[in-house]
Amino acid sequence: MRILAVTLSCAALALSSPALAQETPANPQIDYDGFVELAIELAEVREAHRLPLDRFLEQARADGALMLDTRSAAAFAEGHLEGAVNLPFSDFTSESLAEVIGENTDRPIYIYCNNNFSDDVRPVLAKKASLALNIPTFINLHGYGYTNVWELAGVVGTSETSWVPAKPK
Repeated sequence: MRILAVTLSCAALALSSPALAQETPANPQIDYDGFVELAIELAEVREAHRLPLDRFLEQARADGALMLDTRSAAAFAEGHLEGAVNLPFSDFTSESLAEVIGENTDRPIYIYCNNNFSDDVRPVLAKKASLALNIPTFINLHGYGYTNVWELAGVVGTSETSWVPAKPK
């Protein structure tokens, strides 16, 4: 029995070795290092593009601006900021972004997520802070070439905003 346990331990150790990890096939459609590099490159840009609620709403309502809500379609239907357009983050492609945003990559885009709201109830349940949707949305929009992106800073209650609640059924 002891020999079997030692053999299984050695096999497990061999399977978890870096040499085996190097044999894992590469996926040219996934570039983790590229994402991390872009995130680091955009850190200061993102910080400079965060706006308090009053400026965010004022600028988002300007001609040609787009307020983009990238939460799920279901969460958007349950409530969203007035004037927002929904494109779920999981649906981002070059084509879907161009369809919703347009071809003008300089168009001002204003984003927000659950973590901008203090309510912490549906449809704005707080996410883990390091995984808040604003972060990958900002990075992905830049990665797709839309670089005039502005983010709602701070935390507010939906009652403090021009919140559109779910339509009664």
